[in-house]
Amino acid sequence: MTDAPGSQYGKVLTATADAAVAAFERARVGVTQDELRREIGIGGDGTPTSRLDELVEAAVIEAAAPYGVNILSEEAGWIDHGSALTLVVDPVDGTANALAGVPLCTFSGAIVVDGRPVEALTRWLDAGQDWACSISESRPAWARTTGRTKLDGAAISLLRPQHANWVAWQLIAQRSARIRILSCSTLEAIMACTGAIDAFADAGGDRHRYVDLVAALVYAEAAGAVVADAFDRPVEFSTDLSRRWSGIVAATPELAAELQLVISGAANAAGQQRTPAP
Repeated sequence: MTDAPGSQYGKVLTATADAAVAAFERARVGVTQDELRREIGIGGDGTPTSRLDELVEAAVIEAAAPYGVNILSEEAGWIDHGSALTLVVDPVDGTANALAGVPLCTFSGAIVVDGRPVEALTRWLDAGQDWACSISESRPAWARTTGRTKLDGAAISLLRPQHANWVAWQLIAQRSARIRILSCSTLEAIMACTGAIDAFADAGGDRHRYVDLVAALVYAEAAGAVVADAFDRPVEFSTDLSRRWSGIVAATPELAAELQLVISGAANAAGQQRTPAP
């Protein structure tokens, strides 16, 4: 683990992660569960915002203010400060887990420069563990993959199935040795980049936003993993949080390609169409 505290980018990420943890802990102590669960509106990504999301995000935005960076956040959306740097952040990934008392949720942030993610920090909100990486620094000791190239016998973490992607979900489960559903994409992406699992995927549900995948792009570069979309759409910076991907984070290009083939094949057989992101 490293948080690169001396770097320009690391300071922004560490400050905002610290603010997220403090706000998260204050909320759990000082606000009732019913109030934390209350939906207060629709976020920048077009999904409901809980009171917990609002409290943590407000603290993150305040902590980022002294650095003058642009912010792209799940709830607030795009905040333009005219900077060359953008903090892309999911203040609480795994909100449903947090609200249910399941200790699997994270703060996830990345610095993007001219459309390229250059540094990332993910913090496990309950355990306090950090995973951080900069593309300009040496590879962290934790950054490694299993090297698996085949889906058969793999350990895969998947987003929960939906009616529309049930066939692909079953096909992956049948060929895998082990399936996990943790409901925290940023944490599961890290697991693929630390060798804890072989891959993580959304089996065609188009439920990932850029804020969910941006940190994984940095970690994967260090670990030799692959971040891809099940339908081969480029995972690229956009201030439009309505854009979605069926993201895959895999140990190798070969495993990523197998997952893409299974997921896109099931979607094509069902007559489902995916159009490239604009």
